[in-house]
Amino acid sequence: MLAIGLCAGAVPMDACAEATNVPSQPYVWRNVKVVAGGFIPGIVFNATQPGLAYCRTDIGSSYKWDDPAKRWIPLTDWNGVSNLQGTESIATDPLDPNRLYLAQGMYSDGPAAILRSMDQGRTFQKIDVPIRMGANEDGRGVGERLAIDPNDNRILYFGSRYDGLWASKDAALTWNKVESFPVAGSGPQGVSSVHGAGLSFVVFDAGTGARGKATETLYVGSTDRAQGKLYRSTDAGKSWEEVSGQPKRFVPIHAVFDTRGVLYLVYDDGVGPNGITDGAVWKFNPADGAWTDITPVKDPGRPPGGYGGIAVDRQKPGTLVVVSLNRKVRDDDDRMYRTTDGGATWRDITAKTRRDASKSPYLVWGKDKPTFGWWIATVAIDPFDSKRICYATGATIWRSDDIDNADSGKETHWTVWAEGIEETAVLELASPPAGPHLISAFGDIGSFSHDNLDVSPRSGMQLHPLFTTATSLDFAEKNPNIMIRTGSKALHVSDRGTLAYSSDGGRTWAPFTVGDLQFEGGRQTGYGAGSGVIILSADGSTILSALGPVQISRDHGKTWSTVRSLPTGVRPVADRVNPAKFYALSVARGKIYRSTDGGASFTSSAVTGLPQEGGRFFLRPVPGREGDLWLVGSGGMYHSLDGGGTFTQVANAPGTITLGFGMPAPGAKYPALYVAGTYRHQEGLFRSDDAGATWVRINDDLDQWGNRYTCIAGDPRIYGRVYVGTDGRGIFYGDIVADPK
Repeated sequence: MLAIGLCAGAVPMDACAEATNVPSQPYVWRNVKVVAGGFIPGIVFNATQPGLAYCRTDIGSSYKWDDPAKRWIPLTDWNGVSNLQGTESIATDPLDPNRLYLAQGMYSDGPAAILRSMDQGRTFQKIDVPIRMGANEDGRGVGERLAIDPNDNRILYFGSRYDGLWASKDAALTWNKVESFPVAGSGPQGVSSVHGAGLSFVVFDAGTGARGKATETLYVGSTDRAQGKLYRSTDAGKSWEEVSGQPKRFVPIHAVFDTRGVLYLVYDDGVGPNGITDGAVWKFNPADGAWTDITPVKDPGRPPGGYGGIAVDRQKPGTLVVVSLNRKVRDDDDRMYRTTDGGATWRDITAKTRRDASKSPYLVWGKDKPTFGWWIATVAIDPFDSKRICYATGATIWRSDDIDNADSGKETHWTVWAEGIEETAVLELASPPAGPHLISAFGDIGSFSHDNLDVSPRSGMQLHPLFTTATSLDFAEKNPNIMIRTGSKALHVSDRGTLAYSSDGGRTWAPFTVGDLQFEGGRQTGYGAGSGVIILSADGSTILSALGPVQISRDHGKTWSTVRSLPTGVRPVADRVNPAKFYALSVARGKIYRSTDGGASFTSSAVTGLPQEGGRFFLRPVPGREGDLWLVGSGGMYHSLDGGGTFTQVANAPGTITLGFGMPAPGAKYPALYVAGTYRHQEGLFRSDDAGATWVRINDDLDQWGNRYTCIAGDPRIYGRVYVGTDGRGIFYGDIVADPK
């Protein structure tokens, strides 16, 4: 296996020196705060060092809890490989708390690796492995699949999705498949066929070993639909058998030993995080082989759904908690159950939980208080403090320091435990010349206005309507108080629009739609679905909608008509100076479409200088310059000064993923250009202060975030400031280092 060493700061050794063929300028990078925002499938505490905890995400890698600083620290921002930004499983060493292992691989058709750290994630070794992982695939909330032998920490096991069981005897440096394990894996065909989520967890019975010797007994769960069982080895992994007497209806999802050697398990009829309709909780006593059904709610008429995370109190054997999964009833989310007698009796503690969302105000979702949560695949009790418990949802982590109140029927109090976590997919950014410095559109958590980049907006998500996913936004360049946004899955019954209009810089909004709203199965379809692009004229008097065929409105969305002179699929942009002008370009047709009557009609003409190669290109108008257009894509960068009649290829320009404009450099008149893309074989972020003639790299090897850049916007009021949207690490803002020395 290939092992690549890393130097200080978790930078690959072969990239520790700045690339000599790309000029660079030092920048400081910080997250724009929303606080959390994504699915966190796993939280683990270290069993020997108080205050040491880690969490993993599906698309934003992993974090370490910094107890003195009271915040989570991202561990792999140095990573420049997109597929390695998802964490399939995480393991913290029970014998040496400095050792940490991450199983990285977002999708099974991409590369995977085990990251090994001997210093709690400050630096890593990357061990490439031929094991397909799926941190953002179904079943990402099971586990943990990666486990360290509690008696001999040189030994690790990894239960894979498609490739069976693997083991390492040298602290993860080399891996071999365990050929004796009964489930060999579905092989390459399993990626597209139905085989559950493969192996779901590996747990050791620590009492069957001695320090320095391999633990004799270990258990592995399988969710394979044909071989969905619990397996056991009593000879340190040499041979395996099905555990007799185990439940037959469901597949094992989670398992955890308490300090008395009792194994508690969650069984479900699916792997989640969606699609589970039934489940159960069992305990197994290896001493006598007895199985006991301890499911908290056994009523046959209970709402559909199963169970998610489970955790035991290591100081109080018999005390544990379990959460439901996909068991939403009306507007209520999932539930938490607690037992102090090993599951003989349970208390539903959900109704008496009080949650403080002040660190993440968006978590109220437009209501008066936050709900308990959904997609609760993980729950953990601090091994050094029985009162402290945490659970993660599809949006955040909640923590309580008085969970023992539940034992006497009192309220428990919960706060957001997610400071430092930004795990969101960002779809669009804009920085207007007045008002809030940043407006943003996210997948799953709607849209935001940021006046203070270092605080999650006190008003939460933008309302009226509230979107779970915001897909497009715009502002009027000459009148930036006018803003518009569109999204999908509007939540408020009284706000059924999938577009919103603001005339006060985004402080208040009014919902509207394009055409008639259509509903099917409770979901909006047709033009009302909220996908596509929305465009404002330079003065905000005209709205163009490209949700389907291009539509135009001149009365703030009250009435609409179809722009029939513009072909379907050709997306317009507004001139940022002249309200009467709009442009649309078709590289394939070799035509520019122009409107000089405010978007009511377009005329076409041939264009010279367009790229000859295929690929995706997009058009960007320049603020403050009439008829100034940039055409950018992976195939290069092209510039037009005549409203798109003629384009000239920009020599020495990056291949571009996304382009934005910012305040000109001191003494310059042309806006600064910001690009995410590839320049001289170097992937990253780049700036030009001279209209694309020269470029400097503005990120570095510590700040790559998987090279998953989705959008970029320069600040028109602060030279050098740039906002970057990522697919998994939220929004970053960068500023020039005032004095690099």
